[in-house]
Amino acid sequence: MSFRLFPPPAAHKPLLPESEIDAEYKSQRIKVFLGIFLGYAGYYLVRKNFSLVIPELEKQGFSKGELGIALSSVSIAYGLSKFIMGNFSDRSNARIFLAIGLVLSAVTMIFMGVIPYATSSVTIMFVLLFINGWFQGMGWPPCGRVVVHWYSVRERGTAMSIWNVAHNVGGGLVGPISILAIEIFANWHAQLYFPGLIALVFALIAYIFVRDTPQSCGLPPIEQYKNDYPKNYSADQEKEFSAKEIFFNYVLNNRMLWYIAFANAFVYLVRYGVLDWAPAFLQQAKGFSINESSWSYFAYEWAGIPGTLLCGLVSDKIFKGRRAPATVIYMALVLVAVLVYWKNPPGNVWIDISALIAIGFLIYGPVMLIGVQALDLVPKKAAGTAAGLTGLFGYLGGALFANIAIGFVVDEWGWDGGFLVIVAACVLAIFFTAFTWNREKQNLADLK
Repeated sequence: MSFRLFPPPAAHKPLLPESEIDAEYKSQRIKVFLGIFLGYAGYYLVRKNFSLVIPELEKQGFSKGELGIALSSVSIAYGLSKFIMGNFSDRSNARIFLAIGLVLSAVTMIFMGVIPYATSSVTIMFVLLFINGWFQGMGWPPCGRVVVHWYSVRERGTAMSIWNVAHNVGGGLVGPISILAIEIFANWHAQLYFPGLIALVFALIAYIFVRDTPQSCGLPPIEQYKNDYPKNYSADQEKEFSAKEIFFNYVLNNRMLWYIAFANAFVYLVRYGVLDWAPAFLQQAKGFSINESSWSYFAYEWAGIPGTLLCGLVSDKIFKGRRAPATVIYMALVLVAVLVYWKNPPGNVWIDISALIAIGFLIYGPVMLIGVQALDLVPKKAAGTAAGLTGLFGYLGGALFANIAIGFVVDEWGWDGGFLVIVAACVLAIFFTAFTWNREKQNLADLK
């Protein structure tokens, strides 16, 4: 017997009686979706809470550049892990894979907050955040695997847009939880370990509700249940693929997947260039208090909820399933909001908050659409790896640059230099998305 790092996909069970299938399918889909939604929200509780302690660490003598290096380790590890662990996820039980990753990530951040020397040097912070980033990479792929197995192609865009809101729910809760942590424990280190304790509860919820595939519950494939078969669907796609088949047959030779991966790098640079540095920018350049910047952080994340849902609706209903037009429109509007956020003079608090909310409202739509495109471009047994490739570019290209480069740019040229980088990223995201415009239109025409 060969060694397996994670449990294999759940075994198929005998098919339930026909009279029970519909009720069981509806029940399981609600529970499974709730599980991956809350499970992934839990990941965000312990992914970016380090950003909220950056102002405190600066008071300890660390520079923005040094803290940017430490923060960059999350992006390095996450980008690599999402690709590599995405392949493991394609060949593992999503229920267990999702819960294990969240538990390990939460424990890492609890350790970082509880152990005094964990924040005593850039090197130690880099290592711990790298470990956390690697475990974070175990979150998206199993959720993608669950969605493509439990939701058919015609409903997947809507399902993914709703699920994607988990980013904002989890990320937005970090601000209020951070305030509560300080009030309860009277120690800024609590901003690291308290979200970790809460994330452990989310991991348990995910384990209770998530199920790997319909077949593991005695149900038929979603394509059969919904009578919604993709053009290239065959029964062979219900078999598990080898790592080699996934990489070389379905991912690495997929030109459209590479286009959206490059676009994703610049979308993520904007996303994290604004998000990660918002507490420091608002406090230092705009005169916000800690509580005001924490609530603004919350508002940025939660503004993405209606923005993401609207973006999915625009893509499906107005552009008939095309993702590129919606992405271009959203990124153009992001550019306008970034300029207002940057150039608004200090003292106009509500203009700053409104601009930050507008960026949050808009940026998560393109993030979601690129993920949906990745899932649609490959068979469902390769979904985690395909999403991992776009994530690799998003985090190693975009988020990493946002963490390291912007920190040093701001140290050298001030916040104006940092925002010039973000503006350029908006333009380049639109540019690379344009490469998919005609090809996507042609692909959809072929499906009619």
